[in-house]
Amino acid sequence: MNGIEVNFDGLVGPTHNYSGLSFGNIASTRNEKAVANPREAALQGLAKMKALHDLGFAQGVFAPHERPDMESLRRLGFSGSDAEILARAAKAAPALLASCSSASAMWTANAATVSPSADTADGKVHFTPANLNNKFHRSLEHPVTGRLLAAMFPDRERFTVHDALPAQMHFGDEGAANHTRFCRDHGERGVEFFVFGASAFDISLPRPERFPARQTLEASQAVARRHGLADDGVVFAQQRPATIDAGVFHNDVIAVGNGPVLFHHELAFHDPHRVMGEIANKMARLGLPFEAIEVPEAEVSVADAVTSYLFNSQLLSRPDGSMLLVVPDECRRNERVWAYLARLERDNRFIREVRVFDLTQSMRNGGGPACLRLRVALTREELTAVNPRVMMSDTLYAQLVGWVSRHYRDRLAPDDLADPALLNECRTALDELCGLLGLGNPYPFQR
Repeated sequence: MNGIEVNFDGLVGPTHNYSGLSFGNIASTRNEKAVANPREAALQGLAKMKALHDLGFAQGVFAPHERPDMESLRRLGFSGSDAEILARAAKAAPALLASCSSASAMWTANAATVSPSADTADGKVHFTPANLNNKFHRSLEHPVTGRLLAAMFPDRERFTVHDALPAQMHFGDEGAANHTRFCRDHGERGVEFFVFGASAFDISLPRPERFPARQTLEASQAVARRHGLADDGVVFAQQRPATIDAGVFHNDVIAVGNGPVLFHHELAFHDPHRVMGEIANKMARLGLPFEAIEVPEAEVSVADAVTSYLFNSQLLSRPDGSMLLVVPDECRRNERVWAYLARLERDNRFIREVRVFDLTQSMRNGGGPACLRLRVALTREELTAVNPRVMMSDTLYAQLVGWVSRHYRDRLAPDDLADPALLNECRTALDELCGLLGLGNPYPFQR
């Protein structure tokens, strides 16, 4: 293989809590005000990273953000010392405090859209941090995300980290949660697949009625342009609006792709025959195969997909050409989903193994295995230019488990977000983490 795909998983931050901030994400709103366990959440995520590393997959680590976001609270009119700001925000605007305290950057599938060098006009790997404009708490993330990406991929001759798109509803961008790529080898040219919820300008396209369409066609087109992608290597597809209204807020809740395979639900896309035909045709022009594995509604309903997160899974290529499907434990607890997966594992020529992980803490906030990772396809030479200290190893795993055990609480309720000690705990932890991962000083409190 000429290329390799690295999954960079988000470390769950010390303020992991259930504030129910993500309208349209059913799990998030259903668990609002529940008590969270940040330590367990971080250790569950690390256990998945280590297990995939041990299986031979390239695995990296993406650092959490500083929370509460004191700079944002100051911009919103709160003044005084950090402790005074927290107290005033908790009293006058608790929803703002919750938003500025969210650990949602853990879901690095939303961190950025990534195009590998084989696809881009200038032969560099391009990153566009997502503006996440649809949700206030997530819209705060992209400045720090950009600085973290620059520290992880520091070679400007090989990597380009763009600014986020304009922070405006017409260019709502949710990153890799609505993007995948089809190829034969991660180091060779492929077809990039951008999925959007609605168009900001084309009123002839349908749109959901109950929940917001977070990704716009215009944002996807802008990312493709700035990454220098050729028209014959790009497919744009719209999510089915009724499926968004059923709780499928991102495409990665209803479909996942890898190599020449798209694993998707029957009701994932608007005009699915056109979408599948366009992917297959553009792959064929590159001399590449394409296979769509469609899951029928009669076997696994959209509701089953949303509650189990069947498609919010990782589809990983193994050296023998087969694929491993990584799913959350919720799939095992759904009889219809688990029966379908047993048949898939037995009969499909690509997906030969299903592996289950306990990610309960993340799942209660609406994020499964796919949400927790950003996929970056690299050549072997480009991999040597990645900051080596963010790559998972036995030593780094042990260091991070110790780091979490020292700095994270095992209980956090929304009311605890006003505790000044929590802010200090987060800053102390991140200072130490920057040393472990060689990130420099990306956080506002360090600058």
